[in-house]
Amino acid sequence: MITLKQADKTKENIHLVVLYNEMKELSDVVNNEAETTYVKAQIAQKKEIIILNQYARFVFLIEKPKEHDIPKKAEKLRRLGFELQKLADEHKIKELQVENNTPSTLNIIDFIEGIMLSSYQFLKYKTEKKKHTLETIFAIDLSLDKAQLKELTNLTKAVYAARNLVNEPLSYLTAEVFSEEIETLGKEAGFKVEVFNKSKIESLKMGGLLAVNKGSKNHPTFNVLEYKPKQAKNQNPIVLVGKGVVYDTGGYSLKPADSMDWMKCDMAGAAAVVGIFMAVAENKLPIHIVGLIPATENRLDGNAFVPGDVIEMYNGTTVEVMNTDAEGRLILGDALAYAAKYKPELVLDFATLTGSAMRATGNQGSVYMGSASEEIKNQIEKAAYHVHERLVEFPLWDEYNEQIKSEIADLQNIGGSEAGAITAGMFLKHFTSYPWMHFDIAGTAFLKKEDSYRGKSGTGVGVRLIYRYLKSIADGNAEA
Repeated sequence: MITLKQADKTKENIHLVVLYNEMKELSDVVNNEAETTYVKAQIAQKKEIIILNQYARFVFLIEKPKEHDIPKKAEKLRRLGFELQKLADEHKIKELQVENNTPSTLNIIDFIEGIMLSSYQFLKYKTEKKKHTLETIFAIDLSLDKAQLKELTNLTKAVYAARNLVNEPLSYLTAEVFSEEIETLGKEAGFKVEVFNKSKIESLKMGGLLAVNKGSKNHPTFNVLEYKPKQAKNQNPIVLVGKGVVYDTGGYSLKPADSMDWMKCDMAGAAAVVGIFMAVAENKLPIHIVGLIPATENRLDGNAFVPGDVIEMYNGTTVEVMNTDAEGRLILGDALAYAAKYKPELVLDFATLTGSAMRATGNQGSVYMGSASEEIKNQIEKAAYHVHERLVEFPLWDEYNEQIKSEIADLQNIGGSEAGAITAGMFLKHFTSYPWMHFDIAGTAFLKKEDSYRGKSGTGVGVRLIYRYLKSIADGNAEA
């Protein structure tokens, strides 16, 4: 990962980026009349990044985006950071200075964040590891606090960790290995991890998790994470629940081959929870959080659960299985019911749950819904808008309950052909007894094509969003 350092002034022998407001602010770096003429021509052509070759170094000039909306400006700067990272590779740049000549320190933070997130690579299984060249960024801004750079480094590290987990194949990342990875990250970041093995899960009668695991030779796990600082701002914990299906075949309701080839990402909700814990713990936010991650594969063999089976969940609810590819809600139901023991202030769950959500928003936003207050929803939406992990709220009207009623059990695990994301959320709601929000990240967790700083494959969606939300709580419910 790129190393961030603070510097007091620029050096002439290191490549330089200058964020500026007006042309007159460039007098220290534009050396002669020819360069001045060239820069003016480039500005007239609305070039977003102007490149000066000064032989000893490249100078990249970037005018502050003109958007008045602060989150839109921040997103523009992050995307410019992505473009700059590509230029750094093109010119084989190892060290880069970034000088901020704009009025706001946030501009340099947003720009560097774009570079950092764009620099992620998953090269573990590559024989020839072609790494990005950029290694060090020197940030130059008199108002910049070193703590801001450390926070950004920790947050980026957390997003990287979530992406790594999503990108790992099942040939490595079984549920038990996933738990080992969580334990390792917990030790590094400073949060506790307890892993329930299969016998413990059986003793707790987590019927949803056990049913989904029946077709796999690998055992399930149930992971309990906790970060509890001494001066926590919240009296009761905020519980984060993540769907940890490390691979999903669909079971006997088998997925088509072209839908199955990327189903290693079906634990992206769990990966987001791990990333959030890393960011919160590394940055020492005074927020008490608990994480619950049920983990398993959804495979099929002679013992696998089948459509028509009836299972009993952790809280005693009986569920008729109508579709074995609607497995995520079964393992989440157990975890959500288990969350009640913590008397939580709020529960947030994250899951690549439905194709319905993906079709509704594509890869440009996630679907969310739940029973939390409007104040909480507004705070989360503000955080989502600021980090450009946008949300669309779906309703949980009582009428949707009709679609998940079973003739022989309390519930069935799938509704009809319409409102699939909502009926999945309504199913989950039956296992909650506290303020709760569900995030269906099916469209945003894994990208088949590169999209700016989000990259390709695992995106780590949810980590930056919820970190910002929790930080707003830590700051006294200030604007997210």
